[in-house]
Amino acid sequence: MTSSIPLSVLDLSPVAAGASSRDALLATTELARRADALGFARFWVAEHHAMPAVASTSPAVLLAHLAAATERIRVGSGGVMLPNHPALVVAEQFAMLEALHPGRIDLGIGRAPGADPRTAAALRRTVEGLGAEDFPLELIDVLALLGSGPEGHPPSARAARLTATPAPTSAPEAWLLGSSLFSAQLAAELGLPFSYAHHFSTGRTHQAAAAYRSTFRPSSVLAQPRLMVSASVIVADTEEEARWLAGPSRVMALSLRSPRPLAPIVSPDDAQRMLADLDPGTAELLAQLPGTQIATTPERAVAELGDLVARTGADELLLTATTHDVATRIATLEALAPLWAEADVRAGAPAAH
Repeated sequence: MTSSIPLSVLDLSPVAAGASSRDALLATTELARRADALGFARFWVAEHHAMPAVASTSPAVLLAHLAAATERIRVGSGGVMLPNHPALVVAEQFAMLEALHPGRIDLGIGRAPGADPRTAAALRRTVEGLGAEDFPLELIDVLALLGSGPEGHPPSARAARLTATPAPTSAPEAWLLGSSLFSAQLAAELGLPFSYAHHFSTGRTHQAAAAYRSTFRPSSVLAQPRLMVSASVIVADTEEEARWLAGPSRVMALSLRSPRPLAPIVSPDDAQRMLADLDPGTAELLAQLPGTQIATTPERAVAELGDLVARTGADELLLTATTHDVATRIATLEALAPLWAEADVRAGAPAAH
């Protein structure tokens, strides 16, 4: 892949209806291997809990497996939800990964719990420290324990007395993740690379990108801002087929607004039947939920991704997709990789918005 804008992959290990969590994790492994062979820059996995539709609950464990199953690609968390874990636990897990696979580990950190409050409290064994107000200092503590703390931002007194082991000869590449202006501004203040969750469709992507770039402070980690923007993408030979394949993601988008646990991913045929039977109010809500932002032909998808780069000034794109089977996700990567390599997409200042 030779485009000046690298493409990377985020996978949630979605569990299909009728399949097991093991099936989902093996599918993620297959996707990672294919992304590695195709020249994608990174392969990230997420952290979600108490969701039957998602098998990725422990990024560090899954990353150890994926790093061993691949050869070149960087592997990382997209992300570790820091309010769920003590800083020392996160630092030691990623110090271990970096020691085993030096120069290939990314630590993406987010501040959302990725779980309901009861599950989040059980993970940390206390309700203390679960609020966003504690996040900045805990983030600084993790970075300090890994030996990559930002200058001018000392860790807490407790973290300053600790040492994360094993001691690697290099540090994982740390990214701050977010879907808000808060995360963008925090990443800028600390001089960290920032990955914005555009695939959440919050409507604040351009604001967050602008805030990050305009307030960025150079650090020992990063001399200038580095912005990665995610997008959900499914491609097929025709737009009609791509929209059909994206049907399960639209059902999932609706399920996320439901108080019930997120059900396993339905097939495109089942999704089509479910979407056809919606009541008018739900159908109106669905019209505002894209599920998959880009569901089209490969050529058109490359054009839309190029437009996203132009609008945000992204230095890297992170592609993700919710599909019933891994074959659809693999086919999307296989179709996009050669076209993107030939596309005239260059990093630069975002267009006025």
